[in-house]
Amino acid sequence: MKWLQNMKASQHRGNKLSISIYRDVFSHIKRFNSTHSRTFRKNFRHSLIFFLVLMTSGFVSAEKNPEEHFFDSTFGDFSEEIASAQEQGKQGILIFFEMDECPFCHWMKTNVLNQEHVQEYFKKHFLIFAVDIEGDVEITNFQGKVMSQKDFAFKENRVRATPVLAFFDLQGKRIMRFTGRTSSAEEFLLLGQFIADKEYENTKFSKYKRAHKAIKK
Repeated sequence: MKWLQNMKASQHRGNKLSISIYRDVFSHIKRFNSTHSRTFRKNFRHSLIFFLVLMTSGFVSAEKNPEEHFFDSTFGDFSEEIASAQEQGKQGILIFFEMDECPFCHWMKTNVLNQEHVQEYFKKHFLIFAVDIEGDVEITNFQGKVMSQKDFAFKENRVRATPVLAFFDLQGKRIMRFTGRTSSAEEFLLLGQFIADKEYENTKFSKYKRAHKAIKK
């Protein structure tokens, strides 16, 4: 899977860069040791190591603001977005049902949806929109009916808890819903692949995940 290869390559490059930085810094520390007291040297080394861990950890996986790089902009007419998805050769539409002060929504945005390799895969295969389940803003559903966001969430899609990840095909039919946060970015990518490859026509996502775990072992 290309996204997994890219993630591993990114981690490898980050590790090599981290090792290089540590090697250079500690060569300077050796020279530093000869001119300062033992206590000062010890405190300095501990502070420097902590700083380097924080700095180099950012090289493992690039992060980008999901509001800008994961979600697509929309005027709220999902019947038009279906046509746009068809024109762009997408496999469907993903709607991220959320609400303010939802801790699991926040977790998804800060741990999964902000990952560059996640964004690249989902943007390639889907149009992606966020819907506030408590929102009064009017939208147009996939069949062209005007309603509020909360009616679209509660009445039409029966969303009660958040987040809900709802996938729709190119005719506006809901083909999959996943309630709650995923366990990891990897599980979220598997969910996207499950939909993009139309595996939902043949099996359940739980079985699909188990099969992939068995292959990895």
